[in-house]
Amino acid sequence: MNNKREYVTVEKTVKTGITFGSCLAMVISYSNWNSILWAIIHGLLGWIYVIYFIIFH
Repeated sequence: MNNKREYVTVEKTVKTGITFGSCLAMVISYSNWNSILWAIIHGLLGWIYVIYFIIFH
């Protein structure tokens, strides 16, 4: 029973992290490029864009 509860907690945390990463990428992209199309593309790429932004800016 304990393992199932831990699995659900980890699953929810991962989903929240992925959502937060996508949202963060979209906000950074829009504020940087002022383009909704690029914001959508970067939102789909998620954490890849966030890491790119940290490294190159």
